[in-house]
Amino acid sequence: MDLSAELKENLISRIKNSNDITLLNKLKTVFDSSEQALYQLNAEQENAINSGREQIKREEFSANAKVITDLREWLSKK
Repeated sequence: MDLSAELKENLISRIKNSNDITLLNKLKTVFDSSEQALYQLNAEQENAINSGREQIKREEFSANAKVITDLREWLSKK
């Protein structure tokens, strides 16, 4: 087992066995803050997401099944 896998196993075991709420909350904070850094969006991406959310509120969308059916129909005509 490589060092990374060993470290993960050790941490998982220690977390599972811990009843220290303060420690667990601190670990959660560390994980949450590191995940936020992974999802840094630029203004264009934020705008696209907000636009999509507004479209959903106005019910301007198609069900996934309908999109797949339409796509298959379109592809069969090619």
